Amino acid sequence: MDIFLTILMWTAGVALAIQAFVGLSFFVSSIHEKEPRATLWGFLQFLGMLGVFVFFWVLASSGFFDSGFGTILLLLGCVSGVAVAVVIMRPTMVNHRALKGSMGYVTGDLERFDERDHVFSRNRALRPGSKEYQTYYADHPEKEARDAERRARGGPIGIPGTIDKPYAHVDVAMLMGSLSMPHHLSAPEIVKPKPHLLLPEKRRENPVQLSPEEASIRVKGYVGNLGADMVGITEINPLWVYSHRGEIFHENWADWGKEIELTHQYVIVFAEEMSLDLIGPAPHTPTLIESMNNYAKGAYMSTQLAAFIANLGYSATANHLRHYELVLPPVAADAGLGEIGRLGYLLTREFGPRVRLSAVTTDMPLSCDKPVDIGIQDFCKICKKCGVCCPSRSIPLDENPAEYNGCLKWKLDDESCFNYWGKVGTDCNVCMKVCPWSHARTFPHRLIVWLISRNWIARRIFSILDDIFYGRKPKPKTAPRWASFVKPELGKLRHD
Repeated sequence: MDIFLTILMWTAGVALAIQAFVGLSFFVSSIHEKEPRATLWGFLQFLGMLGVFVFFWVLASSGFFDSGFGTILLLLGCVSGVAVAVVIMRPTMVNHRALKGSMGYVTGDLERFDERDHVFSRNRALRPGSKEYQTYYADHPEKEARDAERRARGGPIGIPGTIDKPYAHVDVAMLMGSLSMPHHLSAPEIVKPKPHLLLPEKRRENPVQLSPEEASIRVKGYVGNLGADMVGITEINPLWVYSHRGEIFHENWADWGKEIELTHQYVIVFAEEMSLDLIGPAPHTPTLIESMNNYAKGAYMSTQLAAFIANLGYSATANHLRHYELVLPPVAADAGLGEIGRLGYLLTREFGPRVRLSAVTTDMPLSCDKPVDIGIQDFCKICKKCGVCCPSRSIPLDENPAEYNGCLKWKLDDESCFNYWGKVGTDCNVCMKVCPWSHARTFPHRLIVWLISRNWIARRIFSILDDIFYGRKPKPKTAPRWASFVKPELGKLRHD
């Protein structure tokens, strides 16, 4: 009996010590994240856990657990603790739709998306008075007045930095600096490269022979070394190939309206993490700095990867901000990088929605990854935080996704979303900032992600706790000093 009691006491003591350590780590993590509310709550919960731990050892030292009542109480505590751990840690509710990738949510006839219909294409490519302008609005007269109003404000993001004027000049210069790279790297000979002239032309006729497994290792390692944080490979689903070309950047107007025919079989899709420090101030200008920075990275990596594959003797095409042939979120889901969430973004296990995507399509045989189920659909049903916080109310709050164009999804109202972009002069990113999956991947958050990705009860518990610790509607965070807004008359940097 003494041995049994000793085991129970040490088991309970170690469990309470682990809880106190988790509480301490969350408190430290909140300080690191510069989250005042979470820091306060984290400190209080750590004190509570520490108090329980100290009280337990006071009772143990006094011999309380040697009595019959104390032993029973200790036993009940251990049993209930184990039961709670089992309940929130065991895998539950496999989402078979997610394991089928994007096709798991296709419920009917799905029409390929026409790039000409994209709000960016309509605002950037359609020049008033041009043949393309007249052709498009003859078929879509309902969009002409709305698009004209948006163009008058400066396009889909209006005048960059409007929300922070007159102090956003430095931030706007930064984002425009990053935006220059995708444009430079969108020339046809760059996005669809040929073998380098220093290599023998016969290399193109006799590609380097690699097994699909070896080729995938090489490709993933190469783009990872370039800076990609996540990489996946999948076969191309024709449903996610744009139907017609709509974006024109190099005066190649003969391509406008052409049907996009993609003969490649595989796509390598990769993601770059977006900085919490710059997403935190959303919807202010620092978030647009980070978006453009990541799009620049995507252009840099995708064009190099495409050139690498071309120099092996295969065909390859880069997909980045200034040249897309695919709708990337469902492709990324097929490649196992994550799932599509309520906000319409890809949500990853590693970074939540804080990523930007780029890709390379190719005919080089590759080994494919499988889609994943990390509990996003179930979590998004109960959370709804992105919809609650959306400044333009563009994200639906319905519990379940609805069918749209033959696919189950929470359909973003892109028109109202882009109208808000035009008002503030940024890409907003409030939904990305407030998503509970976006927190820094410190130890406590990694533990939480591990729990919510496998257990439906944990999802409900931590969805509620996220509102308590961070607030149901978190306020914009302070920008890093270098990305704050300059007051020219004072020469000082202002924080939000």
